[in-house]
Amino acid sequence: MLADIVTSACDIALVVAPEGIVDLVLTNPQLGPSDRFAQWQGKPLSELFGPESLQKLQRRMESEVELHRPMVLELTHVCDAIHFPIRYTLTRTDEDGTLLMIGRDMRPIAEVQQQLVKAQLALERDYEAQRELETRYRVLMEANPSALLIVSMSTGRIVDLNGSATTLIGATRGELIDAPVANELEGRRKGEFIDALAKLAGSDLQNSLDLTIRRSKRKVAVSATLFRAAGDRLLLCRLGQPEAMRPKADDMSELSERLFHKSIDAMVFLEADGTIRAANDAFLYLTDAGSAAMVQGRSFADFLSRGSIDLNVMLDNVKRIGHLRHYVTRLNTDFSGQVSVELSATLFAERASPTIALVIRDSNLADATRILPGVAGNEGLRNVMQMVGYATLRDIVAETTEIIEKMCIETALELTGNNRVAAAELLSLSRQSLYVKLRKFGLLSKEVD
Repeated sequence: MLADIVTSACDIALVVAPEGIVDLVLTNPQLGPSDRFAQWQGKPLSELFGPESLQKLQRRMESEVELHRPMVLELTHVCDAIHFPIRYTLTRTDEDGTLLMIGRDMRPIAEVQQQLVKAQLALERDYEAQRELETRYRVLMEANPSALLIVSMSTGRIVDLNGSATTLIGATRGELIDAPVANELEGRRKGEFIDALAKLAGSDLQNSLDLTIRRSKRKVAVSATLFRAAGDRLLLCRLGQPEAMRPKADDMSELSERLFHKSIDAMVFLEADGTIRAANDAFLYLTDAGSAAMVQGRSFADFLSRGSIDLNVMLDNVKRIGHLRHYVTRLNTDFSGQVSVELSATLFAERASPTIALVIRDSNLADATRILPGVAGNEGLRNVMQMVGYATLRDIVAETTEIIEKMCIETALELTGNNRVAAAELLSLSRQSLYVKLRKFGLLSKEVD
């Protein structure tokens, strides 16, 4: 009964004789298999601890352990090459020096301490990473020459701004942080101000609002970008000069920009790897794309019927000679349709990042007005180039051979004034062979002017 009481109150209990020999070992079942600790009975106390713990135990026993006066000491056992710490309460129970050691296993506490240390280290790493991100963010904000405001859509107040914005508005950072943005910019009613900025941020076009700074009465153009952070919708507002006050670009630049946006032909600018940088409205109409944002960043191969095969052929030729003319292919639309097109490409290699400009035209409209020299009305020859990639080489060669035969016979009849005997001699054919081919191509009753 005494053993049960002792083991229920602690994890391990040792009774050590005056000679330092372990007389009795009592363990709590939760500490581990009792057979492992039963081997300690009859062994010297010095064999159960590591060197440091043994020195600590001997030093304290010589100086502090008195009769019936407990002493607390943390020691580390070495058992089967396993180290585990025990907090012992040592008490001398008799005049002859018998020692009672009642211990509590410290491994659970040590594990908790290790977890706390790891958690503390993780918090410190996260804190350092957060400080680094905040430093980068602040450097980018202050290094940007544009006046920038970050506005909360839920409150309509200024969350942050850079030095250029404080200078432009004419107030200190402390005065502007958490101030209603509608009080600093005039030109919209307070109730409509945030809605107007949100509508501006959701537009695909690079539009802006012309407003007036309340403090300095300066005119500014405000453009906005919507993003989310910390569960709130925020607007990054850029304050710049209104369009009327901006320095005018030269006529050629202005005309080029207008040509891109208003051209009836589709125009696309590609990165060197074929990624779409920009596309005009004509391209969106041709491919049934919803908006420019849905096209930008995608590979142009997504819109080509032959995919990367077409794209690689185009890029290789453009990079090799600098341009490509009258390349015939088909474009995929966003609604599983296809459009036959003819495109031309030009490489701008002198830029820091080489750019490829494409001009794309619906070939159905082009074919309706195009007449190839010397082959007017010959539909087969106009379609030979379009057969590449959609028919086998044998079929293409057979189609081309028939087209050439028909062209030669028509030319011979034209040169001989529709004299079939002379045409047969001109072509080195017998009259019978010529009549066979005339019937084949439907030219038997045709009169050539």
